Amino acid sequence: MAKRRLRTGPTAALPAKPDRAELLRLVRLADPDAREDGDDIVAADVRVHAPVEAEPDLVGGELEKVWACRVTAEGPLPFDYFDRYLAEGLAFRLGGLAVCRGEVDDPTDDGHKSGPAVILPARPAAEELLELLEGEVEQEEEFVFNVGGIRILVVPEKGRPPAVQELLPFATELTALELRGDDQAKLGELALSLSESLNGLVVDRWRFRVDRTEDLIPPA
Repeated sequence: MAKRRLRTGPTAALPAKPDRAELLRLVRLADPDAREDGDDIVAADVRVHAPVEAEPDLVGGELEKVWACRVTAEGPLPFDYFDRYLAEGLAFRLGGLAVCRGEVDDPTDDGHKSGPAVILPARPAAEELLELLEGEVEQEEEFVFNVGGIRILVVPEKGRPPAVQELLPFATELTALELRGDDQAKLGELALSLSESLNGLVVDRWRFRVDRTEDLIPPA
């Protein structure tokens, strides 16, 4: 695959060639209906190309060896940046870097302290949410809460992430509880607890489904 196309991306630049079955498993966290198509994987409206070996200069020499998985649109431009999120999410889980429009990004760097989100089929009342939060809770606004160093924002979920499609038959509009803080493990524990109580699903910042707190921690 031409170097220019890899640099244009979105591309997940990985330190080792990913196992085919593991790559499919990870893509299915973003789209449960993802399927193999020859050597590639098709998810929603994008194609994850089979990994190819690339030169380290693709990521400015940040990796000694590089295996590149380019993500391309199957039709019109992907909805809600799904192609870019998919490349970044794969890079995060496989210890790599993301390349898009010639820029190299380390998905483990997070200057915005973003965390997981709990996607819900219905917007909870403020009183209901307060009952589920343990400890001293500060309510900044009607739907902005602070508890134990974690900030929770209740906002409409933009778009319909494929990872949470099982909620859609029961909802016309989804709600997101966006969690912010420094400790990803604490964020994950609270997100999973709220999800269980409110019949929702947890996703990370790239809208990959999260079932364990470990899914939010960069691989060693």
